[in-house]
Amino acid sequence: MSKQIQDAYIVAATRTPVAKRNGMFKSVRPDDMLAHVLKAVVAKVPGLEASEIGDVIVGCAMPEAEQGMNVARIGLLLAGLPNTVPGITINRFCSSGLQAVADAAARIRLGEADVMIAAGTESMSVMPQIMGNKISLNPAIFAHDENLAIAYGMGLTAEKVAQQWQISRDEQDAFAVESNRRAVAAIAAGAFKDEITPYLVSSYKPGEGGAVRVTERLCDTDEGPRADASLASLAKLKPVFAARGSVTAGNSSQMSDGAAAVLLMSEAAVKRYGVTPIARFRSYSVAGVPPEVMGIGPVEAIPRALKAAGIGQDALDWIELNEAFAAQALAVARQLGLDPARVNPQGGAIALGHPLGATGAIRTATLMSAMQRGQARFGMISMCIGTGMGAAGVFEKV
Repeated sequence: MSKQIQDAYIVAATRTPVAKRNGMFKSVRPDDMLAHVLKAVVAKVPGLEASEIGDVIVGCAMPEAEQGMNVARIGLLLAGLPNTVPGITINRFCSSGLQAVADAAARIRLGEADVMIAAGTESMSVMPQIMGNKISLNPAIFAHDENLAIAYGMGLTAEKVAQQWQISRDEQDAFAVESNRRAVAAIAAGAFKDEITPYLVSSYKPGEGGAVRVTERLCDTDEGPRADASLASLAKLKPVFAARGSVTAGNSSQMSDGAAAVLLMSEAAVKRYGVTPIARFRSYSVAGVPPEVMGIGPVEAIPRALKAAGIGQDALDWIELNEAFAAQALAVARQLGLDPARVNPQGGAIALGHPLGATGAIRTATLMSAMQRGQARFGMISMCIGTGMGAAGVFEKV
């Protein structure tokens, strides 16, 4: 006998502030960041029986080295969750955190669990690919032209998108300036305060007489946004990925460190714990595109997610469109006719950073905060994905 699909609700979400690569979190392990947000999100529901958590699903784009060994299970144990709570690490590159939310919601919608945690963690300060460790691509990629784009760096795919969709350097730089302006304004207004769980970073240095000198810093604000970003300053930057290209460090997402966690419940659990849900999970979709223009992926994923949610694009009040590169974000927005005022109202990854596998969960926390402030009924999170994919998830305020 088939089961009736039930609703999955987001009841709490939180994140760390996002740090620049080798910035305020350079000495913080990704499993510690994960443990931090897991403890924080569970604490948001007083009286929650942690043993009832069906699974902890954690997105991580590079699950190796310090963030390997099934970082989900390690993080939840470090967080003090019961041994009976399982954990799984998943990887769909930049959409890993959003995929974790969708997978957690699916378990609830199918009646397989009443309480789930979705999360994401990524430290680009320790990620082995950044640090020069071994990368081993399949030789077949280079033997056939149709597979060669698999080996393209993401910046080169952004150049391909800029060329094909005719996105100029000036347009990219202007988009980047606006991303920073919005993010700086949002921080000044305290818009991120409710979604961030501050992280206390301790540093240890040798002191006099062999003593250890401990310094502490409470990190509670995103580190990336640049108040001094301007068209003039960005115009001075040289293209990074192609000699005559238009993609620069200034109009690309920042390499970052961060983590986030999202607590989901069934209607039965919501009633049992007496919590007021923030939003209902409505739909999720993933679609494939040619790897050489991977940035255009949301153009295929967004219409599918909207159709599954049963709403039109005009119903979206708030869109978190990950800014992997200004070129691809502009191309997606133009191709779909997205309202610029509704896309990243508080800035995007060019300003706020993009800790890869954590970004989807981080931006879920941002969307939930906006919904709690009454700024959106329907919201969407979307991003492009390396090797040629796009993802989109739709949420409805309760």
